[in-house]
Amino acid sequence: MDFKKLNGLIPAIIQDASTDTVLMLGFMNSEALDKTREEGKVTFFSRTKNRLWTKGEESGNFLHVVEILEDCDHDTLLIKANPAGPVCHTGSDTCFNEDNTGSGDSPDLGFIADLQQLIHTRKAEMPEGSYTTSLFKEGINKIAQKVGEEAVELVIEAKDDNDSLFLNEAADLLYHILVLLTAKGKDIRDVVAVLEQRHS
Repeated sequence: MDFKKLNGLIPAIIQDASTDTVLMLGFMNSEALDKTREEGKVTFFSRTKNRLWTKGEESGNFLHVVEILEDCDHDTLLIKANPAGPVCHTGSDTCFNEDNTGSGDSPDLGFIADLQQLIHTRKAEMPEGSYTTSLFKEGINKIAQKVGEEAVELVIEAKDDNDSLFLNEAADLLYHILVLLTAKGKDIRDVVAVLEQRHS
């Protein structure tokens, strides 16, 4: 990277890896970039504080790095990340006051990406008292078993006429599939990629 053009700094555009929404713009020096790569959390160089600043160090709303791309001139970065919460200090999803729930006719589907990220965070931090944490502690066999149990329960409810119970069982199954994907080191986007390939 060419850090000379802006006196040791380069702009870093942060984009949501799941929704493609631009979240914010910050600046990095070489040390901030190294720390971002090493720790997997976006770290900037704060021009006002004159120090390294990891996004979320106070709020807990970290930006978990998925991919780092350099532009053609090697003086700007595009960082695709999964946000652990609102990005802007105002509480907005983005620093441009946009709603980060995806695009298209079904914006609520962006919640699936949020839930997947929360599950990733649970696996990384393993907080006590969390049901998701308990699943990860029990291991892959137990998680896979839960997926099977929820699938059977969904089939049973599908034979009845209670929409509420059917949808709740579908939600349970989807949640446990997301946990299983995370346990296997995969993501819902990997499944979407397979579906897109089949469609094409």
